[in-house]
Amino acid sequence: MYKVLIVDDEKAIRELIAKYCQLEGYTYGEAGDGLEAIEKAKQGGYDIIIMDVMMPELDGFSAVREIRKFSNIPVIMLSARTETYDKIHGFEIGADDYISKPFSPKELMLRINAVMSRSASRPVSEVFESGKLKVDFTARIVYVDGKPVDLSPKEYELLFFMVKNKGIALSREKLLNEVWGYDFYGDDRTLDTHIKLLRKSLGVCAEYIVTLRGMGYRFDA
Repeated sequence: MYKVLIVDDEKAIRELIAKYCQLEGYTYGEAGDGLEAIEKAKQGGYDIIIMDVMMPELDGFSAVREIRKFSNIPVIMLSARTETYDKIHGFEIGADDYISKPFSPKELMLRINAVMSRSASRPVSEVFESGKLKVDFTARIVYVDGKPVDLSPKEYELLFFMVKNKGIALSREKLLNEVWGYDFYGDDRTLDTHIKLLRKSLGVCAEYIVTLRGMGYRFDA
């Protein structure tokens, strides 16, 4: 089963998450701030990190930024900050998911399962090329005009799914269910935010992602 690193400066929240991890059969470790989280991540042995944003010593955003320098371990951000800017920032630095406080522990467990399921699914060996875009699924590297593009984990998963379904009209619901793996309770803004970030990352290849008004998106290349 998974080993979860729970990072939060509030002991009560760490204990709550730990309780539900035990119910799911997960093992876990704890850290009370960003600096401790980085050190434990360096030690290895964890499958996923639940990272609070607002903490002493070093905040969650800064901690994830440092962790991404040496590890691609999945990270779910946990924060009372619900502004769109904060969510976008979390995804830009490499978070796989973002949950606002107060949160449902049961939903958190579902999101852990969803993130880990996606992380476990990797293509055996395949490369997609069209025009100035090249996607190396095996190496998880995207090239635009011959240069590697730095995508967040969620941007990559979204691009991967759209490329795999090239030329097919994909509804917002379909993309949310397949890429995120859980219900968004009708909030499409998260998807639209990621599409915007992905287009920005793709630069001259952004036009490959076509908006289908009132429906969703289609990848044409």
